Amino acid sequence: DNWAFLYAQRLALKQELPLHVCFCLVPKFLDATIRHYSFMLRGLQEVAKECAELNIPFHLLLGYAKDVLPTFVVEHGVGGLVTDFCPLRLPRQWVEDIRERLPADVPFAQVDAHNIVPCWVTSPKQEYSARTIRGKIHAQLPEFLTEFPPVIRHPYPPSCPAEPIAWEACYSSLQVDHTVKEVEWATPGTAAGLSVLQSFITERLKSFGAHRNDPNKAALSNLSPWFHFGQVSTQRAILEVQKHRGKYKESVDVFVEEAVVRRELAENFCYYNENYDSVQGAYDWAQTTLKLHAKDKRPFLYELQELEQATTHDPLWNAAQLQMVQEGKMHGFLRMYWAKKILEWTRSPEEALRFAIYLNDRYELDGRDPNGYVGKLQDGGCLWSICGIHDQGWAERAIFGKIRYMNYAGCKRKFDVGQFERRYAP
Repeated sequence: DNWAFLYAQRLALKQELPLHVCFCLVPKFLDATIRHYSFMLRGLQEVAKECAELNIPFHLLLGYAKDVLPTFVVEHGVGGLVTDFCPLRLPRQWVEDIRERLPADVPFAQVDAHNIVPCWVTSPKQEYSARTIRGKIHAQLPEFLTEFPPVIRHPYPPSCPAEPIAWEACYSSLQVDHTVKEVEWATPGTAAGLSVLQSFITERLKSFGAHRNDPNKAALSNLSPWFHFGQVSTQRAILEVQKHRGKYKESVDVFVEEAVVRRELAENFCYYNENYDSVQGAYDWAQTTLKLHAKDKRPFLYELQELEQATTHDPLWNAAQLQMVQEGKMHGFLRMYWAKKILEWTRSPEEALRFAIYLNDRYELDGRDPNGYVGKLQDGGCLWSICGIHDQGWAERAIFGKIRYMNYAGCKRKFDVGQFERRYAP
């Protein structure tokens, strides 16, 4: 279910050439830990096996693409290169680095297999909110939200087979933190991800529309780790979920709004706003209001370590932090509350954002993702929560200014806070 892979195979078939799949494994990436790398590598083992069955060699190259891929292209006489798309600055830099180092006669194409409507097709500019992007996406869905053609067993074998992959050596090449352990509830790989999708449709979809904001109810899809690592395509999820619209219209419509409109709005923001992970990326009204209230007296001040260890005075906040540390996934509704309290309990909006992004990227399985930086309403991305991105100005108050406020009492009106706190009591 990957348009970049499908396009590459179509090119290879047309030219009657072998097809190679390469993955460049970098030793470190932002705040990723062994929790993330392990999820990714175990997923890649499945990819390698599927490729072998399709007569397509899979190569795992150790190092940064710019250092290992051009050599590979020359040594294997590669005639053309196709890559996927990610709007974040580091992966975009990797693509640029390759472009500069490829032999002049090797064409290089990029396919947005990440979004249903390619990011640059949806809009040529940064969109202000879901309201301004929604119509643009829905107008393009009939063209782009289609069934995937199959990848076929490749008829042109390579002249030399792929080197066997020493998976253990891959692990030892990593320069990442090993203290953040893998999670037990989420099995990496496409097969496992598709079974989570199936269980969502049969067990949780019916209550998604009504109960997705209740952290005590099992109503969420839980698919974000597999989406993030490209192990399950969002497009596949939407195609499957939409088959049940007749039965669960509200839930299906809300799921499409979140997994397509809100998710692709976050991609749009990161693609067109180079300050997607800093206060400078916020709208003028938000920067002004945050600046005005930067010196307001904070009721509590916490250091990063106190936040990380969930030792604040607020049992709900602590429970949400512990859920994220233990499970690699915090409930979406609580992510909003969690990030907004960090704004309230740190020295400045800049520090709040830095802490929130660090914790999110270190513990969330889907960290370092456009949704984590900007995120949609129900998913509490850091800039949405702290800087009001894609939101509006609200009544002015201390510290928050016009940024939407959330508090403990408000959460108590929404769901049984005590039940959640007991589940993740330290």
